[in-house]
Amino acid sequence: MGLGAAAGALLVALGVLGAPPGAGAELSGEVFQLLPTYECHFINGTEKVRYVHRCVYNRKQNLMFDSDVGHYVGFTPYGEIRARYWNSNPVVLDRKRTAVDWFCRGWYEKLTPFITERRVPPSVSISLVPPSSSQPGPGRLLCSVMDFYPAAIQVRWFQGQQELSEHVVATDVVANGDWSYQLLVLLETPPRRGLSYSCQVEHVSLEQPLRRHWEMAPDAGRSKMLTGIGGLVLGSVFVALGLGFYVRKKVRAGAGGGVAAVAEPPQRDKGIRTRNSSDSQNRDLHKTPPCPPKIGGGSRVGASSGSSRGRLRAPSVALRAHRAGSVLLPGTRIRTGGTENGGAAAQKALRQWESGVD
Repeated sequence: MGLGAAAGALLVALGVLGAPPGAGAELSGEVFQLLPTYECHFINGTEKVRYVHRCVYNRKQNLMFDSDVGHYVGFTPYGEIRARYWNSNPVVLDRKRTAVDWFCRGWYEKLTPFITERRVPPSVSISLVPPSSSQPGPGRLLCSVMDFYPAAIQVRWFQGQQELSEHVVATDVVANGDWSYQLLVLLETPPRRGLSYSCQVEHVSLEQPLRRHWEMAPDAGRSKMLTGIGGLVLGSVFVALGLGFYVRKKVRAGAGGGVAAVAEPPQRDKGIRTRNSSDSQNRDLHKTPPCPPKIGGGSRVGASSGSSRGRLRAPSVALRAHRAGSVLLPGTRIRTGGTENGGAAAQKALRQWESGVD
């Protein structure tokens, strides 16, 4: 109890001396700090355990107990006084000497799953650090290894398959305060276009090394030029295809119209009904004036009896009238003279012509 009371009195005194001044008082700028620490060092598990108790006052160690030594050792005048006092107390020494069992080994069993068996794989990323005034150029590559546990780790840079052992700068492994660590590794060699760079991380939490690759993006101006050329070529192809389809369609339409014009010539102006004429042409024929044509100044056509000349005279006259622009209505009869045989032959030929028989 005497040791606890003395430590309590010392803490109260330090608290009073280091308490903030009252209202209106000025700060003296003095700081008083008492920091005790208790350490457990394990070698090969719990095969060998070392217990250390340190007393630090204002960043200076004045007292320490080491289980390998077995008693307190003072490093300052005040520390020597306290060491002689605690070494003279067998109860204090016995408790400190057995701390390797009840304190270190006891907590080791509780903290082992979290301290020694805990594995947290790192997260790895590569970034391009902008150039500075002291290091002009395209920038530097930075490999960030974050949030891993335990602290032992190895990071290497590669250019392709070749390791870059020079011009590599790394920070110390920094504790994040949440039982995890971080590390930054900088490649001082400026990256070159067309080359691949890799950051390889080896850690106890990884079954195999973890690699992150980085490659400089292509030139933006060249990429835009290639994109423009590709767009121009593609547009030209589409224009050529569209023009080809259009010309092909026009050629087909022109060919169809020519055949129709040859197969069905307009007979509207001729006024003659033929076997192949359409209904619209027949209707146009009935719109012609009802006056009968005049052939040779009269309506009688003569033919010499018994001669082929007389038998073909009526159709010949009709054809001459047709060529002259006269109109022969269907049913108009052309009377022929001459003998009975010659007249009958001419009338028959005329009827065949009227009915459209070639």
